[in-house]
Amino acid sequence: MRVLIADKFEVEGVEGLRSIGCEVIHEPGVTPDTMAEAIGRVDPDVLVVRSTKVLAPAIAAAKSLRFIIRAGSGYDNIDRDAAGAKGISVSNCPGMNAVAVAELAMGHLINLDRRLPEQDAALKSGTWNKKEYGKSRGLKGLNLFVHGFGAIGQEVASRAKAFGMNVYTTSHHLTAGEVERLGATMIGPDRAGVLAKLPQMDAVSVHVPVTDETKGSLNSEFFGAMKPGAYFVNTSRGPVVDEKALMDACKTKGIRAALDVYCDQPATAEADWRPEVACQHGVYCSHHCGASTDQAQLAVAEEVVRLVKVYKDTGSCENVVNAEALRTASAGA
Repeated sequence: MRVLIADKFEVEGVEGLRSIGCEVIHEPGVTPDTMAEAIGRVDPDVLVVRSTKVLAPAIAAAKSLRFIIRAGSGYDNIDRDAAGAKGISVSNCPGMNAVAVAELAMGHLINLDRRLPEQDAALKSGTWNKKEYGKSRGLKGLNLFVHGFGAIGQEVASRAKAFGMNVYTTSHHLTAGEVERLGATMIGPDRAGVLAKLPQMDAVSVHVPVTDETKGSLNSEFFGAMKPGAYFVNTSRGPVVDEKALMDACKTKGIRAALDVYCDQPATAEADWRPEVACQHGVYCSHHCGASTDQAQLAVAEEVVRLVKVYKDTGSCENVVNAEALRTASAGA
């Protein structure tokens, strides 16, 4: 079985795939523009990517390809419908990077409260201003709304509870009792119920995927309901946020925001890029690095090896995220 890894990947993962009898071609320099050429040239049975986009033209170039694995939890960088139309299963690695993303979310919350970049910049410029930077609220006792209560949201809740925060969430999959056992209080779960409670929330941390329902859902209505001066953290996906509405809320309501993801962010590891939202006063930014810890990447690599082994041994794909597209293609065959 031939596996093309068209992205950065842990050496342990490459060795693990070879140990189960796979022929591994590792080309971390593949870009969205060169993906079709790489797939056509290598002709893999399995494709593994992290952030590199796999678009319809690349999928059209596939001959033997039957399995695409996103080495992470999100999968909006892969055209799942195009893959499904060709009978190609797309899977992800849910939960493997949950702790890493939760750690970054908590780091951003702490920074929003303590304004660490400004403190560092002031001291390096020769300014001692304890009067200004001694105005932090502290996280203990604040109300945190965790928007999205999957593996990452639950890890955030656990850490927020350790900081003494009161955690609230909404879920369409868990009961109020199950949510309570995981350390949070259920609100909603409908949008109207969430909006009604938002004025009581001191902070919001977002952990939802991009779907037709969530895309752009954190909009002027959502930010309009937030408490003035509240903290907003997004370490999930950029398109769930209306960035203009967020910037307006920062200007008019004193919202402080921390973002790890953005609308129309670069598809490559390095680029010249200056998003407008990153220049907004009160917004702090990181480089979509929530899952980028050594621990998380090793866990993801091990899960990729497991998924490939199951497929190699049984022909079955686990964690499939384009099942509907596959069913539609099968029905039309």
